[in-house]
Amino acid sequence: MKILILKPSSLGDVVQAIPVLRLIKRHLPAAQIYWWIETGLAPLLEGDPDLAGVVRFDRRRWATPANWNQLWRDVQWLRAQRFDWVIDLQCLLRSGAFAWIADGDFLIGLDEKREGARGFYDVAVPRASYHTHAVDWYLSVLPRLGVPVHWNFDWLPHSPAIAAAVREKWKPDTDLWIALQPGARWTNKRWPATHFAELIRLLSSRYDDARFAILGGSDDIALADSIVSAAPERCLNLAGRTSLLEMVEWLRLSRLLVTNDTGPMHVAAALRMPVVATLGPTDERRTGPYGQLDRVVRHPLPCAPCMKSRCHYSLPMECLNAISPAEVFARVERLLPTR
Repeated sequence: MKILILKPSSLGDVVQAIPVLRLIKRHLPAAQIYWWIETGLAPLLEGDPDLAGVVRFDRRRWATPANWNQLWRDVQWLRAQRFDWVIDLQCLLRSGAFAWIADGDFLIGLDEKREGARGFYDVAVPRASYHTHAVDWYLSVLPRLGVPVHWNFDWLPHSPAIAAAVREKWKPDTDLWIALQPGARWTNKRWPATHFAELIRLLSSRYDDARFAILGGSDDIALADSIVSAAPERCLNLAGRTSLLEMVEWLRLSRLLVTNDTGPMHVAAALRMPVVATLGPTDERRTGPYGQLDRVVRHPLPCAPCMKSRCHYSLPMECLNAISPAEVFARVERLLPTR
């Protein structure tokens, strides 16, 4: 049996969809499973023991006529695979069309009405309720395929070579690394950098051996620099300095993650490491750290969660600004060893 899963982006969404792959492979160990994914995220899945291959998707190439010949060859290759199942977990018009073009025997996808992708599917699976978590929604396609749902699998398998490279490159010198993720795609998802800095001061005064790994992409370098200044001798600024897989292994060796609502939060949840997440405009019931929703910190406001990428409240970003470092420190302290 051949199966194609479509979930090209983003990092958090791809991570939350991986249990679908794991369970299909457990139920059908002989199946050849492929995953359609954006090129920048492909390293997360390349070489995965449950995948026969990764189909890279580059949105920019699709928009350039000069690349259409190659794209047509990619489509021809997909159609030649004669997939038995095509599973669209992105549920956008683009992914739905691509899933249909792949010409599998059976096409199933999520019922997201906003883009009309459901028109391409043989079966569309609705979200059980508005507040159904994304992981549970993705998993809900499996009963329609006769695949049982359980949690007897390793969500993100260990990468010994990458872990060894991380230890060789940065030589972490303590068992009490605390990871911090201050960036986020939406500006109004970001707990203030000054609050992260104060949190470092509070934790440093409580834990003599604590060290802090500041994660982020190249766009977060200045943000991370401002946080590192709180305790330069205890902080390692990793913003823009790690590959995707190195970031995963840094989380694996850390004791805990303090984060905004962003991709590394979902990676940490998949690793089943403790997470303390500050949320403002987004709803943890839909996209919070799976299995750890009780560790979300938020400030109650009548407009939150607004689910909007721009803040329109009279006190801009008050939903996050009002979460004090002391409150987050108290949450973190409950999850760390007693001193």
